[in-house]
Amino acid sequence: MTGRLGITLGDVTGVGPEVTLKALAAEAAADNLRYLLIGDPGYLQRLNDQLGLRLPLKDFRGWDSSDRFLLLNPGELPLTPDLAPGAPAAANAAVASLQLGAERCMRGELDALVTAPVHKANIIRAGHAFVGQTEFLSQVAGARRTAMMLLGQDAQGRWLRVALVTTHIPLKLVAEHITQPKVELAIELAAQACRDVGLARPRIAVCGLNPHAGESGELGDEEQTTITPAVQATRARGLDAIGPLSGDTVFYHALGGEFDAVVAMYHDQGLAPLKAVAFETGINWTLGLPFIRTSPDHGTAYDIAGRGIANPSSMVSALRLAKQLARNRV
Repeated sequence: MTGRLGITLGDVTGVGPEVTLKALAAEAAADNLRYLLIGDPGYLQRLNDQLGLRLPLKDFRGWDSSDRFLLLNPGELPLTPDLAPGAPAAANAAVASLQLGAERCMRGELDALVTAPVHKANIIRAGHAFVGQTEFLSQVAGARRTAMMLLGQDAQGRWLRVALVTTHIPLKLVAEHITQPKVELAIELAAQACRDVGLARPRIAVCGLNPHAGESGELGDEEQTTITPAVQATRARGLDAIGPLSGDTVFYHALGGEFDAVVAMYHDQGLAPLKAVAFETGINWTLGLPFIRTSPDHGTAYDIAGRGIANPSSMVSALRLAKQLARNRV
């Protein structure tokens, strides 16, 4: 373990820099890690002063110094202060930050990468072919067997963990994108994720796609043709996978402790219950990368950016998970 953690600032015209600084101010006293903050240094320095946090931010000039909070600009020039929300320059810088963060993880310089929110549509408008951070980092890393997991705790401390078979595609295309290999992969990665956080024998619930898990084929046949064979195949390999189960009840049972993780077939099937349970503290964890990557489970929130009122709880949770996973890999 290097004792270094990278944080990409995301779209600096959103709340990413603010929740990053607030989270570091709350968390850094509990560890002796060094943090590489990848994004425009000027935005962070000004915000550090405005928030009165007084974090000792220093420009990154190599790992020889003992400074803990290091600033690394992914571009050659600083960004113009007071950019409009979602400006192309901010979108370009967000993509460059992700690229640089992933590359430094791949070189073994960082134990983990935490990524602040970006705005997909603005990145696309800036000229990038961009689906999401999970997909972008998978491409940079050359990782083809990845999945997105969202997780969080409710007010009673109960965890809900949800892995997705499909992510950022239109709902009308979901059924054709659900294949047996994809379902098997999501089950396998969900089980490994549970083991990574200390659950030795995880029990994985697998959602059906259709209402009531298809009602024995009356409401669709994907459960019979694709999902059930995937569950059976992973069980044959020793995984404790159960399903397909009806999506309208399985999350209740998972939150109650019957399952350690749920595999959902599409984005909103999994994220709606997760955000109902852990809206302020949810975490996005990319499974299957050759390095650890987590992020807060919220967007850029342009409407409150720069006002000093952004809640850092989700970023705090993302930092804590990244540190836990890094320790567990030693």
